[in-house]
Amino acid sequence: MPVMDINADLGEGFGVWELGDDLALLDVITSANVACGFHAGDPLIMRRVCAAAVGRGVAIGAQVSYRDLAGFGRREMDVAPEELTAEVLYQVAALDGIARAEGGRVRYVKPHGALYNRLARDPAQARAVADAVRAYDTTLPLLTLPGSALYEVADGLTVVEECFADRAYTPEGRLVSRREPGAVVHDPEQVAGRAVRMATEGRVTAVDGSEVSLAPRSMCVHGDTPGAVELARAVRGALKDAEVRLEPFA
Repeated sequence: MPVMDINADLGEGFGVWELGDDLALLDVITSANVACGFHAGDPLIMRRVCAAAVGRGVAIGAQVSYRDLAGFGRREMDVAPEELTAEVLYQVAALDGIARAEGGRVRYVKPHGALYNRLARDPAQARAVADAVRAYDTTLPLLTLPGSALYEVADGLTVVEECFADRAYTPEGRLVSRREPGAVVHDPEQVAGRAVRMATEGRVTAVDGSEVSLAPRSMCVHGDTPGAVELARAVRGALKDAEVRLEPFA
């Protein structure tokens, strides 16, 4: 029986601004990528999401980012490796402290947005993030794309392959830029079908019609897209119907 984790980005509001339905998604997913304050989130939101995740038995992950609140972490930035290591370490430690106060702990790390995509191709930035995780807790897995530069610099860390049910793929197995039309898939039936195929066959159709091979252990459904809860429910239902066992990877 195939096994799959479903993760989503949560806690991405800030102050009085709310984004997504965190509580509804926590009833669907098995792992929560909680924003750590650099691209979204604040201490109160972080605490509320951690408490809700612990109450539902959902694994908590640190969703680390470039320091880019205005751009939601989706603008690529040139950050010196030493500075990036310190900033990622800061984010992981902050969320883990809050999670432990609520009876849980951070179980993995997932870079967000521009940082996530940069790490797939930039060994220097990837090493900076890996160094932060290594300094904090070498048992924490890192979520990333297949073929990511993180695999080259892991040096004993666990790297876990992730797939995206609601994002378009390039023929090289990368995510299509959000600046391009069709980068995000919104139709629940299409998203569910892609999810089942990725989980059971390890394949997804790229934008040019070619086939991309995958070996994912975790599947992301974005929490900030319109209809995110409906999409997540469609994915979970389709995976269960396909007899895919759902459980956290960490």
